[in-house]
Amino acid sequence: MLSTGAPPDWTMMDITVPRRSDRLPGISMAGFRQRVSVPVDIAMVAHPSVTLLIDLSEGEDLVCDSRGRRERGSVVIGLMPGDLRAGGLVGECLQIRLEPDVAAAVFDAAPDLSGTMASLADVWGRDAGRFEDRLRAAASWDERFTIAADVIGQRMRARTPVEPEVAHTWRRTLTSRGQVQVDSLAGEVGWDRKRLWSRFRSRLGISPKRAIRLVRFDHAAHLLVAGHTAAGVAAESGYVDQSHFHREVKAFTGLTPSTVAVAPWLAIDDVAWPASSPAHRRPSEPDRLVSRHRDD
Repeated sequence: MLSTGAPPDWTMMDITVPRRSDRLPGISMAGFRQRVSVPVDIAMVAHPSVTLLIDLSEGEDLVCDSRGRRERGSVVIGLMPGDLRAGGLVGECLQIRLEPDVAAAVFDAAPDLSGTMASLADVWGRDAGRFEDRLRAAASWDERFTIAADVIGQRMRARTPVEPEVAHTWRRTLTSRGQVQVDSLAGEVGWDRKRLWSRFRSRLGISPKRAIRLVRFDHAAHLLVAGHTAAGVAAESGYVDQSHFHREVKAFTGLTPSTVAVAPWLAIDDVAWPASSPAHRRPSEPDRLVSRHRDD
């Protein structure tokens, strides 16, 4: 585990997001710049996306630790990575979240990334270094977002997309906030349960049931951070009861709901990911509060 840094002071971090017109379906991006060069230790949590952390710092690298595996520099974090921490002197970092159906078209080995973390160089080979060099040479975050979108778009177009039935199943899982049954999803796409389970897991690296649990947990965690009670979150999110909710939170984070409610890794989601989590915002937080440190 990383133990040399402190929890990040988000007031000392500039966060930049793409313009609304530049956002792509299934892809979210945010740029981070640490104003003061001090080591940080950031605990991260399972999220319903495959994540690219592109280290743009000069000198000391970003370091990620998960399940005893340590990687320096840019990494790809699959679904369900387990206990994950990122730290070191962050400097500048581009974080890209890819929904699983998009990630499956971007990475040749997307299913193998479930539950794991790998260096970007191991996944993309020499293309990883060229990608990082282009991003470092860019004059603004807007240019970096454009470069990243172009590179990801090229890789998507060069590969076979997931079946429409798989994409639909994922989309329904997401829009239902994890409150849907596998049998119902199978019926919607005209497949039997066994075929849906096989194709979904083969293409996205996670079973439909596991995906439902992950999406439901993600929504529930943000409700906790927004100040809702554990009992209220359990009822609203479709858990059998509060004990069931407690067990799920423990399974995904190793923590209690009360600890997740004040978790620092969720403190900036409404700023960094305004397009991907509108339902997670507090009712009192209008769009004008979403900070955008732009390069315009």
